Amino acid sequence: MATVPATARVVVIGAGIVGNSLVHHLARLGWRDIVQIDKGPLPNPGGSTGHASNFIFPVDHSRELADLTLDSVRQYKELGVFTESGGFEVARTEERMEELRRRMSSARAWGVEAELVTPEQVVARVPFLDKDTILGAFWCPSVGVVDSLRAGTLFRESALAMGALTVVPTVEVVGMDVEAGRIARVRTTGGDIETDTVLVACGVWSPKLAAMAGASIPLTPAVHQMISVGPIPQLAERPGEISFPIVRDMDTFCYERQHGADMEVGSYAHRPILMDAEEIPSIEQAKLSPTEMPFTADDFDPQLEQAYELMPDALGAEGAEMRYAINGLLSLTPDGGPLLGETPEVKGLWSAAAVWIKEGPGVGRAVAEWMTHGHSEIDVHHADIARFYPHQRTRAYVRSRTSEAFNKTYGIVHPAEQWSGERGKRLAPMHAAEQAAGAEFFETVGWERPFWYRSNEALLGEYGDRVMPREHEWDARWWSPIINAEHLAMRERAGIVDLSAFAIFDVVGPAAEQAVQGIVVAQAAVADGRVIYTPVLDAKGGFRSDLTVMRLAHDRYRVVTGGAHGMADLKWFADHLPAGAAVVDQTSAFTTIGLWGPRARDVLGRLTDADISHEGFPFLTCRRIELGNVEVLASRISYVGELGWELYVPMEQGARVWDLLHEAGRPDGAVPVGIGVYGTTGRLEKGYRAYGFELDGERSIVEAGMARPKVKDAGFVGRDAYLAQREAAPLSVLCTMTVDDHTSASGGRRYMLGGEPILTRDGGPLTDGHGRHPYVTSAGSAPSLGAHVLMAYLPPDEAVVGNRLAVSYMEELYPVTVRSNDATPLFDPTNERIRG
Repeated sequence: MATVPATARVVVIGAGIVGNSLVHHLARLGWRDIVQIDKGPLPNPGGSTGHASNFIFPVDHSRELADLTLDSVRQYKELGVFTESGGFEVARTEERMEELRRRMSSARAWGVEAELVTPEQVVARVPFLDKDTILGAFWCPSVGVVDSLRAGTLFRESALAMGALTVVPTVEVVGMDVEAGRIARVRTTGGDIETDTVLVACGVWSPKLAAMAGASIPLTPAVHQMISVGPIPQLAERPGEISFPIVRDMDTFCYERQHGADMEVGSYAHRPILMDAEEIPSIEQAKLSPTEMPFTADDFDPQLEQAYELMPDALGAEGAEMRYAINGLLSLTPDGGPLLGETPEVKGLWSAAAVWIKEGPGVGRAVAEWMTHGHSEIDVHHADIARFYPHQRTRAYVRSRTSEAFNKTYGIVHPAEQWSGERGKRLAPMHAAEQAAGAEFFETVGWERPFWYRSNEALLGEYGDRVMPREHEWDARWWSPIINAEHLAMRERAGIVDLSAFAIFDVVGPAAEQAVQGIVVAQAAVADGRVIYTPVLDAKGGFRSDLTVMRLAHDRYRVVTGGAHGMADLKWFADHLPAGAAVVDQTSAFTTIGLWGPRARDVLGRLTDADISHEGFPFLTCRRIELGNVEVLASRISYVGELGWELYVPMEQGARVWDLLHEAGRPDGAVPVGIGVYGTTGRLEKGYRAYGFELDGERSIVEAGMARPKVKDAGFVGRDAYLAQREAAPLSVLCTMTVDDHTSASGGRRYMLGGEPILTRDGGPLTDGHGRHPYVTSAGSAPSLGAHVLMAYLPPDEAVVGNRLAVSYMEELYPVTVRSNDATPLFDPTNERIRG
């Protein structure tokens, strides 16, 4: 058995599926002197990998998770440890059947073979299932099971064969030392290891390990109940571990999976049972393994009864009994996503946590690439651990959100669904006024953001059918026609928008210009008072962000970015600073208010003596102006395609400026306008791209139609890749489309929400140069155009204005037409309104 070495290039803590795949991929990418440690014995050290049910359904509504899963299946197949069994997701209710139709959209979008089938077709493959219990099912033939322990052994052996790895089991980490903000050593029961890079891949123990270095991995261990019933004659007759498809009984939040002569039944329906990492018993204390807790039968009894309803002949077979029952631990995070990347608190301390068996090898490859190249082939920005704000990393927040999230595992989750817990934590200074106006608040990174205002309900009568009402409950859930009425009022008069959720940080110091110039694509060596809208790229030329920069002085730039990705952007800038520059977070110092519309200048002019004419205050400039006795930083920019400003106001003065703007806007009929307009209707009419939707690490500036005539001479991250992209033909082209006819087979009108596949007009598949199938990146009303707008990347030969295609929504085809194949907006294409 190996002993703990004194030094290492990297220490990987954990020998579950994630840690094992990581050492393989790091070795494959040229890393040497890798040390892997785990407190348990091998091949099963006692983590979640050892008790997982090990089946994989490849379809997810998240493209990122689906890609990681498909990559993992590919790797499992290469290792020879994957058995394809096929799988059903069965529906007992019509509501679930509708969700399965939506699941078909995701399957088509990600290129996964699937179909909706009848109860008779299910019983043909699973004869012991009661067909009268279900209405139908989603069938996916590529579902299967994996031997994750064998896979882990093969991954480790691969790294050992390359001479890259030292494996030390039964050694526990007792501490980590940090020096000058960077990891310096790992202290273990077998000795200390000097290293500047540590990767925490130990699942439910990850928070405990990160805390040793003063960092946070915001997850909580949670119980997932599972039993095994057998022997079952129908199963025992067949050879091998699995010969029948896996069944997910979605409406009861359960699954049934054959394991030899037994049937495993697992549940996500019971009460959330959470633990702290410090409470997990030691190997010596645990009866089975540290992550296999004593079974609490009372929690499982209702699900067992429902499982009997579905499979009475199998689970009720003579001689069958409960042979194994556990409360198995798994990892839950506040938003349900993995926790990948370098921790924001400690340099060199990386996380690969909250990863399930189905994504393990894909995550291992992605994180290894990220550590090696600074980016991964599969974009994983939604999983970036730096996405969380400090309050979201607290134990109380994590427990609250994960308690709510557990029962969503098999739930029907609307794309716009809001959390109910941990609300009211970050309030804009004008929050009370917004409440009085009947704001419908959506939450983003803790901020309560008005999406529409019930005080604007009278506008519905003013605009009539121009508000494009939605008759189907799913399409109209978490939406209101008031959004479209507010949009039209802004276009005709003026709208006032709360943008407090922006993340704001300053780059300061004598090297501030050098710093910003080396990070952003746009020219940053500009005069004081200039505003820059710019992409930020990674080294391979993929989008890392898309944001606004204001030059405030020779040694100060202000960066404004979306709240959801703000902390990751802050870390990216901080990681790329030269000597002589620093980053200062200003998010809590300023609130931001948007004022836009053809009467915006009139409204603002009633409050200031400053020259705000077009000549005196040109587009894409900023300066400080006085609004009464309040000084604000005004930036003439627009994300909704109208004349106006973003006003950056000291937080304590925000409520006063909000009131002043509404009072000044009353003569012109200015109204409060929600984020439903700012983030969707106004943006889509102008064809503005959004990071996390149209823009991600797998798309290029050229494909997004955002290339500028020239590239600055100064070096910046991704410049070489960007130059190469400009010389090559694009593999896909971002297009804007409108829906020609919303009429469904039932006669009602349906409205797409995003994520749906784009097909030929007769329903045939399309494939771009990346091998991807086009799907809707953003969808929403365009009230000024009287149309529903979709954005999607199309194969170049299909990206032709006037081309007639189709979108598949809930398993019906709707005709669409390409209206723009570049950044030319459908509304006000010459941008005259912005420059008014």
